[in-house]
Amino acid sequence: MENLSTKTFKNEFTDTFDGDESGNFPPRQTPGVLYSKAIPTPVKNPELIAWSAELAEELQVQKPDDKDLSILGGNLITPSMYPYAACYAGHQFGNWAGQLGDGRAITLGEWETSNKTVYELQLKGAGPTQYSRRGDGRAVLRSSVREYLMSEAMFYLGIPTTRALALVSTGDQVMRDLFYDGNAAYEKGAIVMRTAPSFLRFGNFEMLAARQELPQLQKLTSWTIEKFFPHLTGENKTLAWFEEVVEQTASLMVEWIRVGFVHGVMNTDNMSILGLTIDYGPFSFLDQYDLEFTPNTTDLPGRRYAYGRQPSIGYWNLGCLASAIAPLFEETEQLSAALENYKTIYFAKYHAMMANKLGLDEFKPADQELIERVEKTLNLLKADMTIFYQLLISLPAETSTEESVSAHFSPSFYELPNKVTQQELYQTIKSYQKRISENQISTEASQELMRKTNPRFILRNYLLLQAIQELEKGDQTLFIKLQEAIKNPYAATQEEFFKLRPEWANDQPGSSTLSCSS
Repeated sequence: MENLSTKTFKNEFTDTFDGDESGNFPPRQTPGVLYSKAIPTPVKNPELIAWSAELAEELQVQKPDDKDLSILGGNLITPSMYPYAACYAGHQFGNWAGQLGDGRAITLGEWETSNKTVYELQLKGAGPTQYSRRGDGRAVLRSSVREYLMSEAMFYLGIPTTRALALVSTGDQVMRDLFYDGNAAYEKGAIVMRTAPSFLRFGNFEMLAARQELPQLQKLTSWTIEKFFPHLTGENKTLAWFEEVVEQTASLMVEWIRVGFVHGVMNTDNMSILGLTIDYGPFSFLDQYDLEFTPNTTDLPGRRYAYGRQPSIGYWNLGCLASAIAPLFEETEQLSAALENYKTIYFAKYHAMMANKLGLDEFKPADQELIERVEKTLNLLKADMTIFYQLLISLPAETSTEESVSAHFSPSFYELPNKVTQQELYQTIKSYQKRISENQISTEASQELMRKTNPRFILRNYLLLQAIQELEKGDQTLFIKLQEAIKNPYAATQEEFFKLRPEWANDQPGSSTLSCSS
């Protein structure tokens, strides 16, 4: 175990690529470079709120002493660190936004463990960079708590994600306009130290392509393949790499659908080249099942990033990546074919996942009708997705009338079903029971499969809101409970949280609705 302050960091990215090394902060365009040197801006009084002991053990990093705490707060940079903000572009809400970049994230360097595993360590909220545009580069306690807890929650759910090592308060006040409605107010400042093998995004490649910096595009692509996809070799390795990115992205979309996660802002600059969940902003888990649900107030007009549209947006974003790397190909037919294969890959993975959620021995073509029926019924009922699937696991075989079926699933209802929806639920469950009776595995094996696939605990927005409100008053009770609950999402160990979203949270800002500043 090593301390942050005594560790010798690697800086392979900044050693490999051209960057703006001036350290000058005024926001500006930075053509010809992949990053800009960015020194964190010191804060008044960094205090440790949370530390991920499990991640620290994996990283082999010691719990912070006073000197390390200064690093976490952005008050200290050691000689081996080369702090920088990455330059990238992106399509935001379907429109080309041009240069974006790390506006409030500063990478300190690369941390290598004894087994040669390398992680980038990054401070989010550590002050302005050349890419902050009109922002201050800071983060508030509210958004920092959300990212810290949710990124770790996703890890324990088994979903590819960036992770959070530490959360510190800064002792500074940060001005934020939560809903961009002219009602700005001061909030407590905070910083998250987050980590990933790489924070490279689709937008890194889009930026180079848009500027016609093709030698740099080729260099970044080759370096990415060599470093993160070393098993890919041969003349067609760039195509093979894109095919793998397609598969990883399809897998990630399936995983989001599995647990009811809604990212909220799937711009191409928020898409990881490694297939990770990245940049936690106005996210939410589903409470009641709704394919059109988006938690992001900025997304409400068109609901582009709604829960049910995330898989198609994954495809659209991959199309942007394919366009960016197309100049690296003499002929693009195979590239186009790889992109189109996304749909086949996605549905194969999706059907297998849904078969597991339903406890089927395997997916058969005839099961597609059942899966669609379950989805339709959930959407009609607006039932709580997480609780519904838990009740499906414990569905008694003798549940054979409309009334008994409705009574069994009633704990998942936000509103009582009418005659039509009650009958629809009954017919769906009868179809499901008939299919389950044909299983070639035991009832116990089927239920175990469902328990491994369907979380019993999800980090609901109203719980996050309550934890944040308590923390702002100096009370860590709920925050600590949630920090433990996220570690066992498939077990019946946190039953106090196994309940419907309370009515007060239906229209509560920060619970039902969030903005990109969240």
